[in-house]
Amino acid sequence: MERTFLQRHTVEAAKQLLGCRLVRTTDSGRIVVRLTETEAYRGPDDAASHAHRGVTPRNRLMFGQAGIVYVYLSYGMHYCMNITTEGEGEPGAVLLRGAEVVEGLDLVRANRPGVPDAQLLNGPGKLTKGLAIDLSFNGYDLFSPGEGGLELWPPETEKPVSIEETGRIGITKARELPWRFVAR
Repeated sequence: MERTFLQRHTVEAAKQLLGCRLVRTTDSGRIVVRLTETEAYRGPDDAASHAHRGVTPRNRLMFGQAGIVYVYLSYGMHYCMNITTEGEGEPGAVLLRGAEVVEGLDLVRANRPGVPDAQLLNGPGKLTKGLAIDLSFNGYDLFSPGEGGLELWPPETEKPVSIEETGRIGITKARELPWRFVAR
């Protein structure tokens, strides 16, 4: 994939990421997941976005180039992973909310012991835990492969994904925006 895939309006990028594969290579092996749920966050026009009030040390990645991983700790206990979109100076990021395992199920199970398969990656914190993603990935460039074991691959097929659009969840502001997307 090329960076231009993500250099678009964040809402469109969130839809386009559905069906894409995220590949995590670890010392124990490779995990491949298919993205099934995303959520768009923009800048000044989005009261729920970290970028709503301008650039800060925490959100600065949202104002940079597309294709950078933005990881933060939510409620002091769960890592959330986003991929930046748009382009320099135009804030945007897509929260990765859910995925299904394509390869490496045993590795994901080891990262989430005792959890039923249907619940392994069905939430942003569950996804990062299943993939062993933490703050060390904050700022990771998905378009510089080999940098540390994380890549974004296109969907396996060109067949369009049926997409359900809903209001965002798990937030208090701008929940009504239909910027949550689920592959069906």
